[in-house]
Amino acid sequence: MNDQEIAQLLSTARTIAVVGLSGNPDRPSFGVAQYLQSKGYRIIPVNPTIDSVFGEKSYASLSEIPEKVDIVDVFRRSEFVPALAEEAIKIGARCLWLQLGVIHEEAARRARDAGLLVVMDRCLAVERLRLAG
Repeated sequence: MNDQEIAQLLSTARTIAVVGLSGNPDRPSFGVAQYLQSKGYRIIPVNPTIDSVFGEKSYASLSEIPEKVDIVDVFRRSEFVPALAEEAIKIGARCLWLQLGVIHEEAARRARDAGLLVVMDRCLAVERLRLAG
């Protein structure tokens, strides 16, 4: 995706499921999600080991989320991406966003073929700050 497409996505997205969101303030997922929430996005934690983060109930998987998700933001190792891509497709997410260091070309291709936008190996918070200020 180019900068214009990413800016368009970020300006229209409202709900972001953060897969692997930690309740630990020292973890990158915590800081990114906190920043995104401060910019008005609804953050939905996806982590079976925590009950809630930032006042939002945590879900064990994407398929358990009872509402529409615009962006699936992945903070998991690349080996977990194929299953997460399939779940993102099944829940009708608009975008599969793989954070810095998270790369899986085959899963990205599968998500694109299913109609999802895909951003790989980029930080959602950094891109939001860079493109929208």
